[in-house]
Amino acid sequence: MSCTAVTAHRAQLGEGPFWDVPTQALYWVNIAGKQALRLMGGHLQIWQLPEHVSAFIPCESGGALVTLSSGVYRLDLETEALTLLCVADPQPGNRGNEARCDARGRLWLGTMQNNIGEQGEDLPITRRSGGLFRIDADAQVTPLLQGLGIPNTLLWSEDGTQVHFGDSMDGTLYRHVIQEGGQLDPAQVWFGPHARGGPDGSAMDSQGYVWNARWDGSCLLRLTPDGAVERVIELPVSRPTSCVFGGPNLTTLYITSAASPLDHPLDGAVLAIEVDVPGKPCHRFAG
Repeated sequence: MSCTAVTAHRAQLGEGPFWDVPTQALYWVNIAGKQALRLMGGHLQIWQLPEHVSAFIPCESGGALVTLSSGVYRLDLETEALTLLCVADPQPGNRGNEARCDARGRLWLGTMQNNIGEQGEDLPITRRSGGLFRIDADAQVTPLLQGLGIPNTLLWSEDGTQVHFGDSMDGTLYRHVIQEGGQLDPAQVWFGPHARGGPDGSAMDSQGYVWNARWDGSCLLRLTPDGAVERVIELPVSRPTSCVFGGPNLTTLYITSAASPLDHPLDGAVLAIEVDVPGKPCHRFAG
C-alpha cells in the first residue's frame, strides 16, 4: 500500500481525524500545537486555539466542537469565537484526549492527566485520574467511567449495544456492553498488549473490523470482530495516532501521526492510503 502525505503540515501531536461526509472535508487536531485543522477542497485552514485541543468535530447546527483543556466549546468557524458548551471533567489538571460522536450524535469524551507542557514538552503521568463522559446535544453530561490512564479508541457496534474503548496505559482495547439506561457494564478485554507498539486511536470498517493505530509501532493492525490480527499495515511514520475512513466512497484511510525521537521525514503528517473495504461514516455532534 502506498502512503502519501495530504498536506505539508507536520504536527507535534496529530490526533482525532474526522471525515465530514456532507462537505467532503477532513478535520483533525495538533494537540500540542493548540491547532484545529480542516482540509476541504484542497485548501488547508488552521484555527489557532488558546489551549491544547484533542478533537474538532462539526455540529449539525453549524460551527464545530473543540475539546479544550478547560472544557468543551463551540467554535464559530468564521469569527473564531469560542463559547463554552460544558465542563465534562471537573478534575483539576486533566485534559481531553479521545472524543467521538455515536450514531445519535452524542459526544463521548475520554480525559486524562495532562501530559503536555505549555511549550509542547512532555510531562510525566503520575495518576490515573481520567474518565469517560457522554455529552448530549443539550449539553447534559453523564459520567461513564473513572480511573483511566490514557483513553483511546471509541467505536460502537452496528446496533449500538457495545462500545470499543481502549486505555493505552494498559496496552489494551476493551469492549463494554451499553446498558439500556446508557451506563456501561464492566470492561471485557478485547485485544491485549501486542509487540507492535501501544494502542492508540481506531476506525471501524463496514465489515466490523477495527483498524488500530500503534503508537511507536509504525503500523496499523486490522483486527477481526473477535479481536484477532487479520493484517498489519506498515507505515512510514514512527507514531501513528489514529485513523478515519474518508473520500467519496469511504475507501481512503486517513492516518494522523506525531513527532518522534526517530525523526522520520513523515512523522507528524496526515497520511492517506487507499484500502479494499469501505469504512463507516463519522457522525456530527447533534447540537
